[in-house]
Amino acid sequence: MAFPTNLLEVADPYEVIVLDQWGVLHNGSTPYPGAASAISALASSGKRLAVLSNSGKRAAPNAKRIADMGLPIDDIEMTMTSGEACWQDYRDGKRKGRNLLAITGRPDDALAWADGLDLSIVDTLGAADAVLLMGIPEGSKAEAEKQVLDDAFQRGLTVVCTNPDRASPRADGVLQVSPGALAHAYEERGGEVIFYGKPHRPIFVRLLHSLGACADRCLMVGDSLEHDIAGAQGVGMASAFVTSGLHASEFEGTTNASVLAEAMASAQGLLPPDHVINRLG
Repeated sequence: MAFPTNLLEVADPYEVIVLDQWGVLHNGSTPYPGAASAISALASSGKRLAVLSNSGKRAAPNAKRIADMGLPIDDIEMTMTSGEACWQDYRDGKRKGRNLLAITGRPDDALAWADGLDLSIVDTLGAADAVLLMGIPEGSKAEAEKQVLDDAFQRGLTVVCTNPDRASPRADGVLQVSPGALAHAYEERGGEVIFYGKPHRPIFVRLLHSLGACADRCLMVGDSLEHDIAGAQGVGMASAFVTSGLHASEFEGTTNASVLAEAMASAQGLLPPDHVINRLG
């Protein structure tokens, strides 16, 4: 595979460009250089743009965050998050349990997420039917959250995880532990976990249905082989792997990013991504 510099060089064959959020658009606090201009250029060329994020929050707060960073949200046709998909399932009666103990990045996140649903966010495990694992406080090593999940495991509670990411990139190359790390550990010890988000097929199907788009006309752009690239391959979408996000340290100084990306994908049992790029724009 050739190694293009940015997404604009590989986007031409595709009707819909689906963008991951953290690691592709921004690092949690600031947009990546060239991201705004790339979004505008893609939209001007007639591409339909969507964001597909493993954020535990609903779609609207994520769209607002993207806009508040100065990225051209009006050029993005749809924002879909794992938190939004979970909310819609609770709204439609597809999830059992109406008393949830929430683990969140900020105290008000769960109440904001639950607005419009017939359920309660409770304060104790004794009152809970399940645990809603949305987020982890910024900078935390999640020790308190791990203890909550230890207690939940003893009670046999199901964990509903609305962010399957194990880590998320931040400024200066820092990686923040993410809810998926805790959820996978819970599952590995025998606990029941219901995952929402990439790489799981339902969120891709939901996005494609909402867009009225065919998978073979879509390109998924992401920085996680485990979530973005695997999920795209699972539904027949093309994929573009961004090397400057989650795996930036592994690609620093490499002379052949495509070969390294192929080896990393193979180690995870994946086909190589269709494209390997350094950044969005």
